[in-house]
Amino acid sequence: MAIAPLSAHQLRKTCDPSQFDFETTAELEPLNDILGQERAVKAILFGIGIRREGYNLFALGPSGTGKRTTIGQFLDRKAAAEPTPADWCYVNNFDQPHKPHALRLPPGQGVVLRKDMEQLVEELRTAIPAAFESDDYRTRRQEAEEEFKERQEKAFTELQEEAREKNVALIRTPVGLAFAPLKDGEVISPDDFQKLPEETRKQFEQDINELQERLQSIIFQVRQWEREARKKVKELDRQVAMFAVGHQIDELREKYASLPEVVEYLDAVQKDVIENVDEFRKPEEQPQVMGLPMPRPLKGPPLLRRYQVNVLVDHSETEGAPVVYEDHPTYNNLIGRIEHIAQMGALLTDFNLIKPGALHRANGGYLILDARQLLLQPYAWDALKRALRSREIRLESLAQALSLVSTVSLEPESIPLDVKVVLIGERLLYYLLHLYDPDFSELFKVEADFNGRMARTPENNLLYARMIGTLARNEGLLPFDRQAVARVIERSARLADDSEKLSAHLLSVVDLLREADYWATTSGHKTVTADDVQQAIEAQIHRADRVRGLVQEEIRRGTIMIDTTGERVGQINGLSVIALGNFAFGQPNRITARVRLGKGEVVNIEREVELSGPIHSKGVLILAHFLTARYAPNYPLSLSASLAFEQSYGGVEGDSASVAELCALLSALADVPLKQSLAVTGSVNQHGEVQPIGGVNEKIEGF
Repeated sequence: MAIAPLSAHQLRKTCDPSQFDFETTAELEPLNDILGQERAVKAILFGIGIRREGYNLFALGPSGTGKRTTIGQFLDRKAAAEPTPADWCYVNNFDQPHKPHALRLPPGQGVVLRKDMEQLVEELRTAIPAAFESDDYRTRRQEAEEEFKERQEKAFTELQEEAREKNVALIRTPVGLAFAPLKDGEVISPDDFQKLPEETRKQFEQDINELQERLQSIIFQVRQWEREARKKVKELDRQVAMFAVGHQIDELREKYASLPEVVEYLDAVQKDVIENVDEFRKPEEQPQVMGLPMPRPLKGPPLLRRYQVNVLVDHSETEGAPVVYEDHPTYNNLIGRIEHIAQMGALLTDFNLIKPGALHRANGGYLILDARQLLLQPYAWDALKRALRSREIRLESLAQALSLVSTVSLEPESIPLDVKVVLIGERLLYYLLHLYDPDFSELFKVEADFNGRMARTPENNLLYARMIGTLARNEGLLPFDRQAVARVIERSARLADDSEKLSAHLLSVVDLLREADYWATTSGHKTVTADDVQQAIEAQIHRADRVRGLVQEEIRRGTIMIDTTGERVGQINGLSVIALGNFAFGQPNRITARVRLGKGEVVNIEREVELSGPIHSKGVLILAHFLTARYAPNYPLSLSASLAFEQSYGGVEGDSASVAELCALLSALADVPLKQSLAVTGSVNQHGEVQPIGGVNEKIEGF
């Protein structure tokens, strides 16, 4: 069977510019749809539309295919039509300060409540001292104090008169009150007391003992009167504080009557203000250390901080549901953190130092994360799964959870979580998570698989032209003429490694458009031409092909031995592809085969020295069994053969050298020379059929 050689047009499928009915892309309508990603688009629409637990999305596909851009566009449209979620604030828990309360407020009301509380505190700092400095308060307090003094003085006066009637004096000593006998109005000295008749002494002692008991009773009664007086003063203070505070907080109660949680918080504030009313009466002092004022951030939390409102999430300027992209998804950046203030060698904190995470900001909307970055951060993946499973955001210090520090910390009230999470990553990452993490399939039930290629049809060519025009318009580039568009499409097919496909790797296309625009601008063109696109392609290749140039130089100098003329037995030119970064190039390799009598073994020298990859070793085993089945089906094949990649000092992988190795082996067996002007590539199966392989463009150019 004669094999017809391929013609030039069969080697490269060109794009005919005449199929386009425009002169430049400036005439084309913008392309708002996502090109070549119908499957992924349907998955995204389904994923963001279904509101069920566990239906989060994982966008998988090669990087540069526009996963983030596509998802962002759909989420922005969807979120704009959805209601704006609630604000979230943390306020003080006056009963248990280490467990702050979370308040849910309508959008924009968090900042309003914070300002109202700030204004309330300022007004109370003025109103409370003024109320306690009023004449009415002073009069009522003075009355309570005077009543106590009068009762005290009356009791002691009566005691003194009773003692005087019994010729006993009540005197004050350094250790307290005491009684002493009197004679002629003078206190009797101890010596004179002993000279008194025994009956008189006994009477004095009896009277003094009775008076002493009476004194103890009066002192006990005075203490009760003092407590009653303090209680009256405290009740008076409470009434005055209630008068000063009540109408201020009543206004806020009326304002937030539709929010029971806020009303309950205001009740707690009123109760705490009344209990700590003395703090509002003290002048504010600047803390000092060794005579120097402390910086304000190091003061520690003052008492009045307890009435502040920490607005964790503010949606006062948000329209629709939030769409949040967290480019650095650490544990703290995801679930929030509790900050501390260093003061005198100690770490202090309060509810005002609670900071939000991406989950807080995206609550009620959508959160986009890079899967690889998320998995690289310690404990971030576990924290995200825990939040999605429990459907709440629980703030916990990572250092405290791991027992790395033992400082005073907080246990904030958990916040209910309603968020749709979208992870973006490579296909391999998705499959590995699906295989090794049992929680993954329960939490991310929707996969949006982005294709790296699309069909090359006349309809898609026109859509590709519109996409080029849209990208050029968005990037502020010069318009592309139809010849330039055709050259970009040809380059796209080359990037797709298939003449019937176009590349969906938008990043590569955008880079080419930018560089073509640069060369067109440098040349003074008003539109980008095919020559500008070609110059951009050649510049890209030139920047990356240093190693290819060195390899070709070594071949020309004979350092790498490649024959391109004559014929040789058991020797053939194979073709390999070397990929370095974003650039791949083909390289010819000399493959040789040697045979002799033996036990039917084909020795792969690369495998023997552990330079052969598993796929290459598989290819050699397949061709060995093909030889056995074809030429010795009924008895052992009495040969021993060896195959080698000459001057190969690195690993060999892939099965595309199978046909070349088979040709070299058959040439050595039959002693038939092979033309060295030819290079061979392709894999072979056990039936001897040649199979397609990749990298054809690079291999042809490499030879």
